[in-house]
Amino acid sequence: MTPIRRGTVALLCGLLLAGCGAGIDGDEDEETPPIPVETATPTRGDVYAVYTGTAPIEAFAEADVIAKVAGEVRSIEVEEGDEVKKGELLARLDGDRLRLELNESRARLDKLKRDYERNVNLRDKGLISEGDFERIKFEMQALQASYNLASLELDYTQIRAPIDGVVSARYIKLGNTLSVNDPVFRVTGYDPLVTYLHVPEREFDNIAPAQPVVIDIDSLPGTPIRAGVTRVGPTVDPVTGTFKVTIEISDDTRRIKPGMFARISIVYDRHTDVLQVPRSAIVDDLGTASVFVVEDGAAVARTVVTGYSNRGMVEIASGIGEDEHVVVVGQLGLKPGARVNVINAADSEGLAKTSNPEPAEGAGDATTD
Repeated sequence: MTPIRRGTVALLCGLLLAGCGAGIDGDEDEETPPIPVETATPTRGDVYAVYTGTAPIEAFAEADVIAKVAGEVRSIEVEEGDEVKKGELLARLDGDRLRLELNESRARLDKLKRDYERNVNLRDKGLISEGDFERIKFEMQALQASYNLASLELDYTQIRAPIDGVVSARYIKLGNTLSVNDPVFRVTGYDPLVTYLHVPEREFDNIAPAQPVVIDIDSLPGTPIRAGVTRVGPTVDPVTGTFKVTIEISDDTRRIKPGMFARISIVYDRHTDVLQVPRSAIVDDLGTASVFVVEDGAAVARTVVTGYSNRGMVEIASGIGEDEHVVVVGQLGLKPGARVNVINAADSEGLAKTSNPEPAEGAGDATTD
């Protein structure tokens, strides 16, 4: 092939390729479809600042009952689970030896009392020295003390409850021979119950006595238990960096038991009638909070200032108005200016009408931001 013919072929091929390229560049790009999202208008309501923690329930009063005298167990009057009052009889020990000792002490005391009465007359007549009279008087007082001690030890054979409560343990059986200080029963007081919450020192200025408390116990589902802060420890533990908060609990139903594990929420502040959005609407970008709102079918990013949050709602201090449609589903990966399709447009207004209930109605998941 000659050089001229080779050049002509090359030119034709180049024009052909150029024509093909022109056809490709001339095609219009396909339009990106709108991104489906769900929106809601912000709500207005009260929001609470709540400190949450966990701790076991304990008995405020608990006593191990011990044998104060030795003896054989003759009767057992109560069993585990029985409610008892202070001073109520729990068990009896044999008191035969102590009873004989008491009778002997009484007889000696009665004899010395008669001698003392005779010596009073003799002293008045000057027939007995003052020293001999004082000796008899002191002997009588010593015998009186011995008699009182014997009477007390005999009474100790009647083992009694030291506090009001429930018999939580029985350590003896009928016929056991006990020594002094052997454990006999354990009595646990249920009124009140108490829990001790150890709170980080950064919360010291937030927690105060009489603040409302909501307690959730997993083994007792239903309405949370209401209580209040009873005492706040005046010092911070330098080892743990915490201070102790005492919460007393009254439970007439006896459903709450010592040892149960509790989730505790202390309400220490409240903002009333504030603007709120669901927590899912907040987009956090390196510490900056923002939300997407829908304007003319497009997503618009708004930087917001948040406040307290609890029960899945976040307070909005500034950044959006209460009539704007905030994206609550589908905002992840959403770009500013992207076209969106609101798939719940018919009911998004209705989502905005629920207010945030008070934590005392059930705030087990309440937190602070």
